[in-house]
This record gives sequence, C-alpha cells and structure tokens, in this order.
Amino acid sequence: MSTVPIFELADKTGQWKVKKANSYVPTIAPKSISRTRQDIKNWNDALNMANNVDQRKRYPLYNLFDNILIDLHLQSQINNRMLKSLAQPFIIKDAKGDTNKELTDLLQNKKFVYQINKAILETRFYGHSLGEFDYKNGELVYTIIPRQNVDPVGGFIYKDYTEDKKVIYREQREYGSWLVEFGDNNDFGLLNGCVPHVLMKRFAVSCYSELCEIYGIPPRVLKTNTQDRTMVSRGEKMLKDMGSAAWFIIDENEEFSFAQGVSTNGDVYKGLNTLCNNEMSMGISGTVVGQDTKNGSNSKEKTSIGILQDLIDSDLGLIEQGWNSVVIPALIALGIIPDGQSYAYPPAEDLDKLWERVVAAANFLEIDPVWINDTFGIKVIGAKKTTPTKPPAKLSLEDYERFFV
Repeated sequence: MSTVPIFELADKTGQWKVKKANSYVPTIAPKSISRTRQDIKNWNDALNMANNVDQRKRYPLYNLFDNILIDLHLQSQINNRMLKSLAQPFIIKDAKGDTNKELTDLLQNKKFVYQINKAILETRFYGHSLGEFDYKNGELVYTIIPRQNVDPVGGFIYKDYTEDKKVIYREQREYGSWLVEFGDNNDFGLLNGCVPHVLMKRFAVSCYSELCEIYGIPPRVLKTNTQDRTMVSRGEKMLKDMGSAAWFIIDENEEFSFAQGVSTNGDVYKGLNTLCNNEMSMGISGTVVGQDTKNGSNSKEKTSIGILQDLIDSDLGLIEQGWNSVVIPALIALGIIPDGQSYAYPPAEDLDKLWERVVAAANFLEIDPVWINDTFGIKVIGAKKTTPTKPPAKLSLEDYERFFV
C-alpha cells in the first residue's frame, strides 16, 4: 500500500514548490561528549567562548547543557512543563476563521508536528533551535541541527564545530522553507541558569556519599606495640581481613576498640541539595511544587499549580506564534498546505464549572449530545427512559378491610 504524500493537500502535482539543493543534517560531523568532572570554571569559560565577539563558539556551553540534563530533578521539571504543552490538541483555521477539519485531523497525527512543537518549546531552555525539513518514506520529518554546530548570532553552521569552516545558512535558498529557526539569537535559555545549581548539587551529593562511606562504620582502633614490626604487620593484616566479622584474635598486651565517629548527620549537605533543587524548580516551573516542599498545604499547591499553568499557557502562545510566523509560511512555500491557514489552540475552559452549568441547564434546556461528547468525552445515545410509577391507592372508610390492618 503506497503512502500519499502530505504535500498533495496543496496541489495534486506531487511536486515541491521550492527545490532542495542542500541537506545540512547529514553533513554534521558526529562528536563524542566528554563526561569528565565539570565545575563553575568550566561554565564561565564556556560562557566567555559563547560571548566572544571575534569568534563565537557555543559548543562547550551546549555540551555542558547536555551534561547537566542527566539530573533527574531537572528532567522532571522540564517534562512537567513541556509534556502538558505537547499534549494540547490544536486546530487549523482557514482564511475565514473557520476550523479546517480535514487539515486539522491530518496534522494531529503527523510526527513532524510534534517535532516542530518540541523544537519551539526547547527555545525556552536552550534559547535557539534551527532545524531542517526532509521527506523520508512518504512522510515529512523535521530534524534539529545540533546546537553545538550553530552560531545564531552570526548565522553560521559549522560542519565540525572544532573547525572554522562554516556556512551562512540565512543566505541559502532553503532558508525559510526547508530550513527554519526559532528563538532568540542572543539567549542561552533557562538551562544556563540551572548549570551552577546542578554542579553544586553534584558536589553536595558527592560529599554526602563520602560522609556515609567514611563515618557509616565507626573507625577501628588497635593498640599494640608499634616498636615490634611483627605485631604491627599482624595487626594491619587482621584489620584488613576483619571486614564485617564480629570476632577477632589479639594478644593479651593489645587492646581493640571502636572510636567515636563524627557527630554530624550530613544536614549541611542535604540542605545544599534541597536548595539547588528548589532553585531549579523556581527557574523552570516558576514555583516549588508538591514533592519538593517539606510542609505543604492544599491552598499552596493549588497556587503553585496555577503559576505553572500560566507558564504552560505562555508556552502555547509561543507555539502559536512560531507556527503562524515561521512554520506555516514555510509549509505554504513548500506546497504542503494551502494558503490562508493559521494555527491555534481552542480556548481553555474549566470543565468542572462548565459541567455544573450543563447539569443546571439540562433541567430547562435541550443539550446537544454531540457537543457533550466532544467536550466531556461522554457518549450520549439518547434520553434516559423513566418507568412510570403507579399512583398510590386511595383509602376509603367504606373499604374497611383495607383500611384496618
């Protein structure tokens, strides 16, 4: 079964309106990322290199971003914000402002739409995204060009970011159609502010782990004749081989005991770890939500969720702006969709309050079952049938047999 190309929506010729002369993603030289220990100095050096007016290179900074993204707390905060936006259903409107149901249904199931929305949202965290459309196996795909190889300020693509050979991508014929970009050229995104907190958190966890390793088992002390090398060697071997054994053999002139370990319980390291997590939560989510608080309350959590929702609504607006100003003109130029289309999200509604109003109105008005199904997901098959009840029997004094029990 053959796949129908998506660009046949615009015309039936099956031809691209803008020919693609060059592909950029396959020309990028793959590089291995070093996993050596990073510190604040590495971060400052990367920032200085990214801001170097004479020769900007962002690859040390973006390599550092990839390094800190293995932090699970940071991952969860980013996912909490991004996944809700990516899961929102959208609509495509025509020039009259009416929903283009055919095009909406088709694009809802296209992978490249998810890839574009993800690239737009990632500008919040990375500052910039540059990607390339391609046509593979009957489907349109959108692939991000590695940010390490891009200088958005100068408009350069480096095939090898360690070299100076570059392409001015904004002067290429594919720019604006096959090649599209999003974000702010001079912005490094929210991840830049998270770098020092992830690095300090690693330091705190490392010190806490060392504290547990050293002072988890009390130090063992063996008093012996240090002038006798034989006794010292035997004592060293015994302590090394002792492990977790509950018995040992010593000379009558020797004395074995457990020393008093350090009295701290590592609160200073736990405090630093909590501080770093809270700062990352504030940067990504705008608040500290749920599991990150020691003493929470229902009202506080509702307020925090509301703040996070405000950021998500802003992200949805960013996606709309990216589609209407960049993506749709590119898709029209490629002949993928017809002219006069726009991307939008349906207005958000409070379904709980809306349902209360529906229940109240149902006593006086007829409700459209199709709208009920679309809004609440309730399959309506018809009005509920009621069984008529028999009226109560009338009692009479003449019918004394039924009147008296």
